[in-house]
Amino acid sequence: MKTHDPQRPSALPNVLPETPVGRWTRPFVRFMQIESAGGLILLVCTVAALVLANSPWSAVYAQVWETKISFTIGGWPLIDAKHGTLLHLINDGLMTVFFFVVGLEIKHELVAGELRDRRKAALPIAAALGGMIFPAVIYLLFLSGQDGQAGWGIPVATDIAFVVGFLAMLGSRVPFGLKIMLLTLAIADDIGAVLVIAFFYSTDISFPALGFAAAGIGLTYFFNGIGVRRMVVYVVVGAGIWLAFLKSGVHPTIAGVLLGLLTPASAWVGDRRLTDILTDVLQRLHLLSSFSDESGKHRHQALGLLATSAREGISPLERLEIGLQPWVAFLIIPLFALANAGVGVEIASLQSPVALAVAAGLVLGKPIGILLFSWVAVKLGLARLPSGVNWKIMLGSGCLAGIGFTMSIFIAGLALERNLLDAGKIGTLIGSALSAGTGCVLLLLFLPRRRQAAVALDAPTRQERQPEN
Repeated sequence: MKTHDPQRPSALPNVLPETPVGRWTRPFVRFMQIESAGGLILLVCTVAALVLANSPWSAVYAQVWETKISFTIGGWPLIDAKHGTLLHLINDGLMTVFFFVVGLEIKHELVAGELRDRRKAALPIAAALGGMIFPAVIYLLFLSGQDGQAGWGIPVATDIAFVVGFLAMLGSRVPFGLKIMLLTLAIADDIGAVLVIAFFYSTDISFPALGFAAAGIGLTYFFNGIGVRRMVVYVVVGAGIWLAFLKSGVHPTIAGVLLGLLTPASAWVGDRRLTDILTDVLQRLHLLSSFSDESGKHRHQALGLLATSAREGISPLERLEIGLQPWVAFLIIPLFALANAGVGVEIASLQSPVALAVAAGLVLGKPIGILLFSWVAVKLGLARLPSGVNWKIMLGSGCLAGIGFTMSIFIAGLALERNLLDAGKIGTLIGSALSAGTGCVLLLLFLPRRRQAAVALDAPTRQERQPEN
């Protein structure tokens, strides 16, 4: 029987009355809270896109994404013909929100996560570096002297959603240290992928437009410094920065990453101050309950203070990350997959050098690079393996990191055109599927059984067993 520890906070009960809508949506909300749910929806949308692209409705499927969209103000086109389709609206517009969340996750890791501690960050950074270099090298070796060499950035990325989903399906057998290491590796990988997009897949640079973007970023930084808290202000400025990047030749999703990195990571109302405010408001409400004259006005003021303090007791970074993550995982990324993963599967495209190069980069380059660079970092004393992780498990993890779906398809759209683009997408799908299967099989073989994992978690570490000198 479990006893309550007064020193340990317990989960708060849901004391608010439940609405009929709440009862109807409760199963959906519970499903969204499952770690693997986002990956499952992404997989369903990918399969749906492939089925539609290879069905009698393939022409209709393609025409939907080529629907023309335009935005003008006073005769000045904000969205020109180059970017004026539904597909571009998803890839250049909605995906900016995805990259904004990526920027938030990077900022969180740099401020309060594994990337803050240089020694803890050494292993995932080294692994991510190797997991980017080797796939690119293998890709270029496969395409030596052939068309499509510009797609070397396609196999460098790791898809966080799928990796998290497969780790969740493996359950409690996965050591906590391995989860943290893989997630940090994926974040470091995202940093690299963003830099690749910014420096290697930006064309026809317009420096005046970049100047406007820089001014917008400076204005955002200034607003943060003077304590502007109204979200609508940042939305308006952020939209201007996005538009400036769109006109500059640098991919507009980079604006999302930069704005994510600029988001404040500390709460305006600290824990101690929040406690003082809560105590003061409760005392006021208790006193107001004894008076009837003008108590409504003062009660409204007290509750307004309480609402503001509760909202500002959470950092903008955390609030935005929690608020946007479901939209990204359950709407934006699945919609991106539905629009981009649909390619006609033909024997010729399966045998394309580009498809083979991408698949080889993901299946071979990722595990080789991750394992080799991790081994070097450990041997040099720069890092150490997480608790409960050995080199066999690292091999399985490296294979799992070869799932490059979302970012790989995104980079393929920037690097390749027409038939080569379809080949790049097919190579991504095949390479990601093979990596997922190989990684899961290896981890199932090498991870300890559930009972052994529980014993390992409960047992003291070697350092804890050794007496202090």
